[in-house]
Formats: sequence, C-alpha cells, structure tokens
Amino acid sequence: MNFFRLAGSAILAAAISLAASSAAWEMNSYQDFLRGKFTNISLSRDGRLMLSPRIETLLDTGEQAVWATAKASDGYTYVATGHRGKLYRISSRGDKSLVWTSSQPEIFALTIDSKGVVYVGTSPDGKIYRIENGAATEYYTTKAKFVWSLLFLNGTLYAGTDQGNVHRITGPNQGEIYYASGQGHVTVLTQDKDGRLLAGTEPNGMLYRITAKDKAFVLLDANLPELRTVIPAEDGSIYVAALGGSLAGRGLQTGTPASVNPVTVPGISVTVTEQASHGTLPTVDLPKPDQNQKAQTQTTPQPATPLAITPEIAGVEKSAIYRIHPDNTVETLWSSKDENAYSLLRVGDYLVFGTDMQGRLYRLSADRKVTLLSETNESTITSLSAYGPEIIATSSDQGKVMRLGAGFNSTGAYESPVHDSSSIARWGRYDWRAELCDQCKVKMETRSGNSSRPDRTWSEWAEVTTNQIKSPNARYLQWRVELAGNPGTTPVLESVTASYLPQNTAPVVRSISVMLVPPTASASKTATQQQQQSQTAAFSVTVTDTADPLPATSSGTPSQILTRGGAQGLQLSWQADDSDGDKLIYAVYFRGEGEREWKILKNNIQENTLPLDSDALADGRYRFRVVASDRMMNAGPSARNAELISAPFLIDNTPPAVTIGTPSRQDQTVTLTVTATDATSPIRRAEYSLDAGPWTPLDAADGILDSLTERIDLRLEALPPGEHLLAVRAYDSAGNAGLNKIILR
Repeated sequence: MNFFRLAGSAILAAAISLAASSAAWEMNSYQDFLRGKFTNISLSRDGRLMLSPRIETLLDTGEQAVWATAKASDGYTYVATGHRGKLYRISSRGDKSLVWTSSQPEIFALTIDSKGVVYVGTSPDGKIYRIENGAATEYYTTKAKFVWSLLFLNGTLYAGTDQGNVHRITGPNQGEIYYASGQGHVTVLTQDKDGRLLAGTEPNGMLYRITAKDKAFVLLDANLPELRTVIPAEDGSIYVAALGGSLAGRGLQTGTPASVNPVTVPGISVTVTEQASHGTLPTVDLPKPDQNQKAQTQTTPQPATPLAITPEIAGVEKSAIYRIHPDNTVETLWSSKDENAYSLLRVGDYLVFGTDMQGRLYRLSADRKVTLLSETNESTITSLSAYGPEIIATSSDQGKVMRLGAGFNSTGAYESPVHDSSSIARWGRYDWRAELCDQCKVKMETRSGNSSRPDRTWSEWAEVTTNQIKSPNARYLQWRVELAGNPGTTPVLESVTASYLPQNTAPVVRSISVMLVPPTASASKTATQQQQQSQTAAFSVTVTDTADPLPATSSGTPSQILTRGGAQGLQLSWQADDSDGDKLIYAVYFRGEGEREWKILKNNIQENTLPLDSDALADGRYRFRVVASDRMMNAGPSARNAELISAPFLIDNTPPAVTIGTPSRQDQTVTLTVTATDATSPIRRAEYSLDAGPWTPLDAADGILDSLTERIDLRLEALPPGEHLLAVRAYDSAGNAGLNKIILR
C-alpha cells in the first residue's frame, strides 16, 4: 500500500486501530514559523530560522514615540518625538542633546534645508517652526490642526496637513494652499525622480502627482485608507506602503488636566491641557470598539471628509505595499491581514519595511519573497531611513532610534506557537534538521501544560538531549531553540518534528482525502468491472471432495495466490486562476530531500492535474513546484509567472521488516521478542494473530511505537499443548504492513 503525507498540514492519516495512534507535529515552512516569537532570529521565505542582523540602540529618547528623523549635512541626525513634543540631535556615536521643546504634544513632520536649517511641524496647533543654532521661531501657520509631512522641493517648503491640503510656503508667514485634495489628510509628501511633487492622502488612499497650483493627476487609488510611506525609484517606479488608517493611533495618551482646550482629530477626541509646555500629557477619548458612529467633537467643525475609527475585522486585508510602474500600472508586492506596514525603505534591489507586529523588520526582494529580518519587540517601527550603508529605524511606545548593523547577532532564540494535541498526550521523539557551522551551537527545549497559554502552571523548560521529549504528559506542548554562532556565521534550523500519543477518545470520522488513484494501465476497464473482478476472481477459491479434482499436468497442481491488485499511482492536482481571465499554462517540477536542483516532470501543461507513477519516485521526502504562466495570452515581457512550492510529503512504498526471535516456553506460557524495522517512516502499529484468530494489538517495549526500529515483547499465556501458528504484523506511518510467522510447538 502506498501513502503520501503532507508534512506540516492539519491532515493526519492513521490506520484504523483499537487504540489511539501516535501522531506528529511538524514545523517546516515560513507560515509555520511566523506564528512564533523571535529574539534576534530571522526567518527566510523558504522556512529557515537563523540569527538575525545585529541591531543596536543608538538612542532611547525616554519619549513614547519617535515620529520622524532627518540627517543634516554636518552628520547629525535630528529626531522628532511625541507625546511631549521634543526635538533631539544625536551624533553618529549616539550622543544625545535636546534641541527644542514644543508647547504642543506632537512633532509629526521634520525636514532640513540645504543650509542645515531645521523645520518642524507641530500638532495640534498646525504650526511650522524654523530652528537654527538652537533658536526656534514661528515660521508659518497652516490654520489646520495637524502638520503630517514637510518637504523641501526646489528651494520651496511644502506642508501636508489635515483638511487634505498641501501648502506652498515661500518665506516667513508667506504661503498659500497649493493643492486642495478634498481628502481628510495629506499624510506624506515626496518627489518623483523628475522632481515632481507627490502627495499621499487619507481616508481614500490616493496618491497625487501635483504639477502646478490646483493641478494634479491621481497615480493610485488604493483599496486601503491611508498611504503611509511613498518611495520613488531611479527607474521611475514608485513604491507605496498603505494601511487601514493609523492617524487615530498617533498621539494617544491619558492624563488628568486641570483646564482644557478641546481640539479635533479625525475619529477621536483629543483634549490638550494649557500646561502642555510643562510636560502635561493630552487626554484622548476613544470610541468604544462596538460603536459604529463617528466620534463626536465639542468644538471646531470636522474636515470635509471626516474619518471614523473602523473596528478591526479579522481576516480582512490590513496593509499592502504597491509598486507603481513608470507606465502607471500598479502591482501589489505584499499584503497582510495581520499587521500594518508603517515604514518603507528601498535599499539596492530590496525593500525593507517595518510593521506594528512586535516591531518587525522585513526584507522584500525583487521576486516578492519576504524575509523576516528581525523582531525588535517594540510596538511599531514608525520610520526607516538610510544613511550610507546603515539603516536607521525608529519606534513608538519606547521612542527608540536603532541602527541595523552588519553581521549577525551572536545568540538568538525562537519560541514556537503552542501545539494542541486535543487531549492529554504522551510525548515521544523530538527530531530536528539544521545546518551547523564550526563552533555553532543549537539548544533545544520543550515545556508542556494544560492551559492554552503558557503560564505558571506549565512545566519548566526541559532540554532535549537524546531526541526524547522530557516534558510531562499534557495537552499542550511548546518548543524553544537557542542558536549561537561565530562572527559572520549562523546555524540554520530547517524543521522540527515532535511525536506524541494522544489520549484515546471516541472516534469521529470527519472526511477522507484520497491521493492514490488506480494505475492508468487499467483505465480501459470501468470501475464497476474492476470491482466485479476483485469480488469474484481475486477472492474465489474452489474446494472439491475428490482426490483428483482437476486434470493432471506435468507441472503439478499450483497453489491459489491472493494478490493485492495492481500498484496504485499518484495524481497531482492544483488550483490557479487569473483575474484577467487569461488561460494559464503550467510547468511542474519535483525535488527530493537533500537534492539541490529541481527536476522537470512535465512542461506546457494546460490541465490542472498530472498523473504520476508512484514507483518512479523512490521512498523519501519530496516537494513539488508548480509554475503558472499567462504567456499564451500575453506576449514577451508583458507575460507574468507565479509559482508555489508544496510542503514536503513522504512516499513510503516499502513495508516494515518483522523479525521474530526464538520463543521461550515455561509450562503453558510462551515469551518471545519481535523486532519491527522500517527504512523510511516510523512504526505506528503492531498486532498478532494466534491460529488465524482475531488480531490483538501489541505495545512497544518502551511504551510507544514511534521509531524506525521497535522492539516488542510478546507473552502468550495458557497456551494449549500442540502446534500453533503465530502471525505478527507491523504497520509503518504510511500504512504499509509487514508480516512474519512462526510455528510454536
């Protein structure tokens, strides 16, 4: 019997038994590992854990958020913070000095002109200040509440504000509304490669290219409300990070003011104290999560396009990264239903972006493969900037400025998600695959408990030293790995598998997935004909009462042979579609474990299925790669390809070898030792039959059937005198059965 197991999936197949069968929890893919906790650990797109690039903290501002950074020509970096409105200057060594404290709680926008003069936008008074030689002067009043972005372009200062306006400022108190977008906010300003002004907005997620006063062209109308970061490229492309609306999250504080001046932030009510310049924090009243109505304000009218806080809905896209090509076509490079991409940076051929999921930093390659670089354990990566070869990242909640350095961290740790075995389980083998380097170390630990989240009722971490899980029996299991490398090197963890035996419970049949199909050679026969043949000829035995029932032949009388029928095959199938309705053509590859290159199975396939002879693939683990192309409908460079690599699956065509030792008899009790060995998959079930009687389950000598070789101690009591036939069979995890017999006298 052949069997194909999709490792890492939720589908577990086991042979029917009178007791619970052992199972395995395997993690080996990007999505598997992404659900865990990372400390100085990176995750590649092909599901490999390794030490992350080194990150050092240049500055811990002591503030709750760093909103923006800018580097001056003298080498100093300026840092704008919230929620106490401070502007810092730091050197390349991380020396910090306070330049200026605003009377307002937030400095969202920061820019520096060609002479090194610093300009900041304060909120919620909507003013712009000019800071030179440590002295700040009020430069321009936007008459808005929030200055979200500032940009110097061709010697002119531009400001993006709420009310959806772009201000053009030519001198002190000299300016005008250059473009009114009709949106609620202008969240980001930048320029394209030709020096034209770009403005990203919220709440309709539009990107404008502004070429003159009151003249603009919409480059992008995103499906998400807020355009957070816009990055132009040398080839004319524009990269955009969009999310589900984050403005309501900026400036959120609590406090108890003595006297207040109410102001309006879209979707929230912000109350700023008169003593804000002395460090008193603003109070913010958020709508309750179950409210659908917009938050009300006590004074000042709402913008023309007000923004309401939208309750977060699980399973809905929260964030995306787009590429606008030079011909204005738009491509989605990345999207997520779980985290928001707050910051974006282009470094060479890669994009680096930061999110609000424990302050994660990702790298997105040109072929759209995502690598988790690091999990900083900060709330949100608010901005990213490149200063030469270095990447500078800022965060909220802890208000840090961090530098992504060269080389790997010397140590790191990864904690897996919690696995639910559905009932109290007995833990068995623990197997892992890794690439090690000289003097690199990998330390594996497990812990278990009966609450769905680890707490003080869980067991302590227990190191795995002999491939055996030492944690106590429980319903839930978690593992942890600690990696240690040398300078410039890192060990790489590829997969982890934990075997266990669940507590036996009442069976429930949910569904059966069949991957094996009859061989193509039998296709000429209908299923009904094959069934009738198997029910008649294959199991037909003729018995007569004469000594000479059949004609004599020179070859003697042959024995009746009961066969299992023809070998079964594997049918590979997949699903793919095209939003344009283009007809697709496919190529299918395979690669075995330990192999480096993909081998072509078949090219130019127009169907979504491919029959295979399972015997053509020897026992072992394999992956399939399916490449879909729309080149049949699109010519040359306009054609697009997409590919998907399957999780590993196991082919096991060979049954276990069953060896029965010499029996020992004392009175009517017979004892003997049975050894079951399989070259590919672990032994999962064993049983015996005495004198063609019913099959009786057997246990392993160590209490659990989960290894390639198992020893079974068999004891037969009250055995009547005379000759007896003992048959023993063992099943591997693929369902292959090995059988042996012995005559007892």
